Amino acid sequence: MISSKKSKIYSKKIVGKTVVSKTGKTFGKVGDLVFESRTGELISIVLKEPTKHASDLDLEKEKGGYFLIPFNAVMAVGDLVVVAEEDLI
Repeated sequence: MISSKKSKIYSKKIVGKTVVSKTGKTFGKVGDLVFESRTGELISIVLKEPTKHASDLDLEKEKGGYFLIPFNAVMAVGDLVVVAEEDLI
């Protein structure tokens, strides 16, 4: 579960959403989430179906080769997951 001051968003509602920058560039879809097991802190979003734009950025990859978006770059979660591109590079 992801919590904010206003509301809580359950992780199962985020998986499958499209990840975009605040300027509208598409990165791919949320394939999974990486949590810190001791604290429950959300660390990263795992991208599935990454776009060329995501591939062109120097994003961290997990062992399986999937791109990771650091959760601290997430600005908003709604119909889309909006990230600040400047926090990725």
